[in-house]
Amino acid sequence: MTEATPRRRGRPPRAQSADAPAARDRILDAAREVFSERGYDKTSVRGIAKAAGVDPALVHHYFGTKEQVFEAAISVAFAPATDAPTAVEEGPLDGAGERLTRYVLGVWEDPVTRTPLLAVVRSAVNNEAAAAVFRRLIARQMLRRIVARLDAPDAELRAELAAAQLVGTVLLRHVIKVEPLASADPEQIIARVAPVVQEHLTHP
Repeated sequence: MTEATPRRRGRPPRAQSADAPAARDRILDAAREVFSERGYDKTSVRGIAKAAGVDPALVHHYFGTKEQVFEAAISVAFAPATDAPTAVEEGPLDGAGERLTRYVLGVWEDPVTRTPLLAVVRSAVNNEAAAAVFRRLIARQMLRRIVARLDAPDAELRAELAAAQLVGTVLLRHVIKVEPLASADPEQIIARVAPVVQEHLTHP
């Protein structure tokens, strides 16, 4: 009885933090930070739990596997990019290429939105499980909406080619940092890339 008392006294702070509504948010914040620093392969549920100050079982309780934690964490980081289809949905299709290009590149030019996206892309490039999560997010939250806006029998291919043009551009500019693309003026890039994106979307 006397031995159990110290253990019970040691549990309440952790139990209280685990049961608090903010525990889930702390886990997500920690997951984004750890995935960003270590990448997908070197991140573990135990490491995320340690960074969040909770028991690993709580991470599994809220999210399940490491892949599911990764998807939940990057969904928030990916959120600014998921609004990109709005650029296609709003306004005439003949200007959608420039609007979409300007929006996507704008998200990547802003350091606040670029930093978490870099962690997502680097993990996706280096790990198949992370890449699968990234593909699901792109397909579910971006491409599906663009496809719905296009009036063409090959709308899915068109949307994917437009996305490939933009993803390739940001990869070379911000991840691989190939010059002179990496230091080129954003407006110059938009002027050159937007017509190609427009061709993918609407060319007969």
